[in-house]
Amino acid sequence: MVLRIVPRRKEVTLDAPIFDTAAILVVLAAVLGLFNHHVLRLPFAIGLLVSALVASMLVLALDALVPSWAIGDEIRTAVAQIDFHTALMHGMLSFLLFAGALHLDLEDLLSRKVPILLLASVGLLISTAVVGFGAYYVFRALDLGVSLGHALVFGALISPTDPIAVLGILKSAGAPRGLEIKVAGESLFNDGFAVLVFTVLLAAVGSGNHGAHGGDGGFSVATVLTIFLKEVVGGVALGLFGGLLVYRAMRALDEPNLEILLSVALVMGITVVAFRLHTSAPLACVVAGLFIGNHGRRLAMSDRTRNALDITWSFLDETLNAVLFLLVRLEVVAISTDGPHLLAAVATVPIALLARWVSVSIPALALRARQELPAGTIRVLTWGGLKGGISVALALSLGDFPGREVVLTATYAIVVASIIGQGLTLRYVIRRIGLTA
Repeated sequence: MVLRIVPRRKEVTLDAPIFDTAAILVVLAAVLGLFNHHVLRLPFAIGLLVSALVASMLVLALDALVPSWAIGDEIRTAVAQIDFHTALMHGMLSFLLFAGALHLDLEDLLSRKVPILLLASVGLLISTAVVGFGAYYVFRALDLGVSLGHALVFGALISPTDPIAVLGILKSAGAPRGLEIKVAGESLFNDGFAVLVFTVLLAAVGSGNHGAHGGDGGFSVATVLTIFLKEVVGGVALGLFGGLLVYRAMRALDEPNLEILLSVALVMGITVVAFRLHTSAPLACVVAGLFIGNHGRRLAMSDRTRNALDITWSFLDETLNAVLFLLVRLEVVAISTDGPHLLAAVATVPIALLARWVSVSIPALALRARQELPAGTIRVLTWGGLKGGISVALALSLGDFPGREVVLTATYAIVVASIIGQGLTLRYVIRRIGLTA
């Protein structure tokens, strides 16, 4: 008789809290999506926000009525355990930006490259400054202890626009195609540019615990410019290099599933490499998406691959946005509701709208010498500058510093006010101005 000793297999399990959180978010997104589709009938992003906002308010009410259940404490604990910086910067943002770039026509973008680049760069810097200084004086008047540096970080994270809701509204209102392209192009590039400005400012104020470069508060202008150029040039070069490699691989194939896998691998690969090289992963993904979505789509894909790629990335785009919207809406239970914080949040809402108007008006007035803008363009671009989940996720990625809670509260207030207040009335603004195709 031979005695055989069989080694015990090591049990491998999923990280239950992460899987449970993902499952809850996806199920909630599906349920609230159905509720909006059949009952509210609002544009997807607005409907999802309204539904989630109502749900979170019900949770707050239930927590107040039955404090023994400690629902609010459990949600606060769950939110605190989520690494928003890793979830956003090392995953969701790269996929979202690649998906957005994949569906943009490069010829349309190039035909309007000057206004798009001005809005996405100069406009964003102007908005960062206006919001930063305005918020600083509000925070200072209320003695909330937020430094000017962190106020400017707040200005950078709240300045990017989110086209998810506004593009659907523009189309339904019959807005000119050129206006749609400006909105989509500006949002695509200012998301990546805003993350870059946010990272540099955060490192410069010395609390860049999540920054690629760290920070000790002693940055000189030359150092900031060096980092800035490295991020931009390196990100663009990495995006072109990665896009070219995948394009060459796709040209030798006609296998839709494998080509989709290559596109997913491209996003994940350049994101990892970008963080290792300290270059801009968002800009790399935008460039790669434009390359594959235009050059690759025309020369390296069959019709069935194009259809499969569009369906897959549209699904990923919608799903990730829905999850991100729900993820950041949970934070309404965790943010501070102290009187001074709420007062500061209310005061920063008009400051953010003013900053958007200034950041649109200055580039637009500069462009009038070269081209005529349709009447009402500035008003529509101002009112259509909706804020989204990226702003809240960037705020949540901040480390501890004096005034962090008021920054979170103000960020959430501005996002909710812009999506509900501006989003629900944008169609009427467009029709009243008469800015239609």
